Amino acid sequence: MSEYRDRSIDRYIGQRIQVRRNMLGVTQKQLADICGITFQQIQKYESGETRIAAGRLYQLGIALDAPVSFFFSGLAKQTPASDFVSIDHPTEHRLYSPDANDPLAKNESLEIIRLFWKLPTDEMRANVMNLLRSMNT
Repeated sequence: MSEYRDRSIDRYIGQRIQVRRNMLGVTQKQLADICGITFQQIQKYESGETRIAAGRLYQLGIALDAPVSFFFSGLAKQTPASDFVSIDHPTEHRLYSPDANDPLAKNESLEIIRLFWKLPTDEMRANVMNLLRSMNT
């Protein structure tokens, strides 16, 4: 059996951790402290350099107030066994890969989301939504 390790899913999950962390305005150090690990380990998770164990992913979900499914959201759906990748013969993957035009890949989008949810009332959030809608018509 050949030694093959596809890191694309690890990188994707790491990006989703980073997105959620930034949405909440949490630093890598703060998240690491909550999880009882080093911030360097969070960096490795977010870059996809280190694979995340299921238990740790569950812990990160609790710390980031997100279901584990959030970290997989956007990946291509699996269909029958023909879509599985052979370890000996890797084939093309059908993973979502954000590009420069993806709004969630931009820091400004994450900041808007974070600031929007920090507004103290539903009425204020509704006013912001109405403003945005009026500017886009």
